[in-house]
Formats: sequence, structure tokens, C-alpha cells
Amino acid sequence: MIEPALLSLYLGALVAVYLSPGPDMALIMAVSAGQGRRAGLHTLAGIGAARFLHVLGSGLGLAALFAAHPSFLEIVKFTGAGYLLFWAWKMMHAGPVDIDPGQTFSSAGSDMLRGFLTNLLNPKALLFCSLLLPQFTSSERGALLPQFIGLGVILVSVGIVFDVFYVFLSDGMVQRIWAGSGPGTRTGLHLEKARNWLMMTVFAGMAVRLLVG
Repeated sequence: MIEPALLSLYLGALVAVYLSPGPDMALIMAVSAGQGRRAGLHTLAGIGAARFLHVLGSGLGLAALFAAHPSFLEIVKFTGAGYLLFWAWKMMHAGPVDIDPGQTFSSAGSDMLRGFLTNLLNPKALLFCSLLLPQFTSSERGALLPQFIGLGVILVSVGIVFDVFYVFLSDGMVQRIWAGSGPGTRTGLHLEKARNWLMMTVFAGMAVRLLVG
């Protein structure tokens, strides 16, 4: 078991990270604003699953593998950037759709997969786990992998709390904007176009950040 003082320090570090603007926050808020809270919740579920895999990868030493073979890291980085640019291209060519802002026009599976792959193909997420989590493990407390799993459960759980807040925050702001207009109106069509451009900008920006960071 992790000591209470160490656990408090770990939770404080996670809160600081989840309050800081980053790719996951940008993706969740953009999806929630553009496609509704349901799509945002599905997206955060995929991100949570990917976060847990990053924790397991850290515990299994994948970060050391990337350090020993930088070409693997480059492959993951370019694959992730390409995936994000693909979504940016899709949003750029998406036309306005006549939907209610409280609904979503995308499937749960595609939303979860998008969140999952966006986070999984970000090598910085694995490197972050590899730098943070070992500071809260100790061989004196037994096998390391179970400790990584326990820390991963906490990491994912805290992340879900913050992500749900960002989903409802973004969706709530859009709902208030839509209250003064409606689908099919001139204002509504402008909002639809703005939504597409917002998501395109977010995906493209995340891709560029991944490539040059």
C-alpha cells in the first residue's frame, strides 16, 4: 500500500496535470462542443482506456524500449500525427448537419476509438507516465507491476472526474449559445461551420504539437 502522504502528493500531481491545458482536454472540449455531451463522454472513455495502457506500458518498461530504439518512438509519433491530420481533413470537408446540439451524429464506437487512438498514439503520454509513476513505487512494497496498476487506476479515475467536468462545461456553453438560435437558421448554420472549423483546428494543432514538440 502506498503511504497516505505519498498518495496525497500523487493526487496533487495528477490534479495539477489535469488542470493544465493539453491534448486530451482540447479533444474532449472540442468534441463536446461540436457533437454534444454524449460524444464527449464516449471520447473520454477511450482516452481513459489508453491512459491505463500507457501506465501498463510504463510498468512493463516500454519507455526504456523507446529510449533504446528512438526509431520506434518516431514511428508512433508520425502515426499519431497522421491520424490527427486525417480527422482534421474530415472536419474541414464536413458540411453542416441539421442536428440538435444535445445529440450526437457520430457513433459511440467511433468516438471511443478516436479518443483511444489519439491518446495511445501520443508517445508523450507514455513518457509522462514513465517519469511520474516510478517516483511513487518501491520494491520494498512488493512487486512493481501491481503497484503500477494501482497507480494507473487512480490516474484514470481522477482523469475521468476532470474529463466529465470538461464535457459538461463545453456542452453547457454550446447549449446556451444554441438557445438563441436553432438548427436550420442562418445563425445555426454559422454555428455548425464554426464547430467544424473548431474541431479541425484542434486536431491540426495537436498534430503539429506532436510533431514539433
